[in-house]
Amino acid sequence: MKLRPRDLPLLVAAIVLVTAFAAGALRYDHFASVAVVRNLLVDNAFLGVAAVGATFVILSGGIDLSVGAVMAFTGVVVAALVERGGVHPGIAIAIALALGAAFGLLQGAIIRGFALPAFLVTLAGMFLARGMAFAVEPQSRPIRHPFVATTLNESATIALPLGETSTTIPLTVSIGAVTFVVAWFVLRQTPFGRRVYAIGDDLQGATVLGLPVAATTIAVYAISGFLSALAGVVFVLYQQAGDPTACKGLELDAIAAVVIGGTLLRGGVGSVVGTLIGVLIYGLIQTIITFEGTLSSWWTRIVVGALILAFVAAQRGLERVGRRLADA
Repeated sequence: MKLRPRDLPLLVAAIVLVTAFAAGALRYDHFASVAVVRNLLVDNAFLGVAAVGATFVILSGGIDLSVGAVMAFTGVVVAALVERGGVHPGIAIAIALALGAAFGLLQGAIIRGFALPAFLVTLAGMFLARGMAFAVEPQSRPIRHPFVATTLNESATIALPLGETSTTIPLTVSIGAVTFVVAWFVLRQTPFGRRVYAIGDDLQGATVLGLPVAATTIAVYAISGFLSALAGVVFVLYQQAGDPTACKGLELDAIAAVVIGGTLLRGGVGSVVGTLIGVLIYGLIQTIITFEGTLSSWWTRIVVGALILAFVAAQRGLERVGRRLADA
């Protein structure tokens, strides 16, 4: 199988992930353990789900800055419905997911209907969703319903026997895994996925070919809204509380994971496999800093920022090489 220039960022991201894990295993005792890998997955499941939604949007050539605010709004809606309204958590979660999808669909319709920049529309959506979160619940509200605490967070776990020991995989990780698999199938094996790539690669060309650009764009933002809400549900299960101040800046973390995973910000090139690698790199950096013990958590931002610059520069260089080869 011939390696294409556009596949190099994904390969580099995979090498960075393996190198970082190997470095941690060599430097710290008990780093290369099942417990560390499990915690890595558990602590980053909600980011992974949000990053999948960001992947759809970025592949189409767009951007969504409302992700973190929609997550917080989802959390407080679930908490308010369950704790104040007496609604069953299953119904509350379904309502929150529907609201997230509707919010994303509305943003997509505004972007396409009024030909407005996605940056501005989703920036306004970020303020709107965050404000609605505070309007619904001005402060953090724990969720004490047994369906959340016991059924979803304990009974729905998967036990993995590993020799003489065993570990459990919580529902949040299972949701993240299913999300990645479904997203991979949709993007790689369906006509809709091929349209997303085509629109991100060449919007004018896709329009000339008669592809349903408007419908696909709106659907992409609806997917992002739904997955942002699903990430909010995962975060609620993780924290067992709804908090209007939660997930500030998480949309930037999701975009960072997507870019580190090799997806081009201009769209048309990338994959959810790369996004998964990007999320794991992000979580691995946090884990290494925790093991180090003497470094501030802000070093995560510094390292991630450096990686983003490196990957964007590498992507630009590969684009120039590709154009020169095409002209040769």
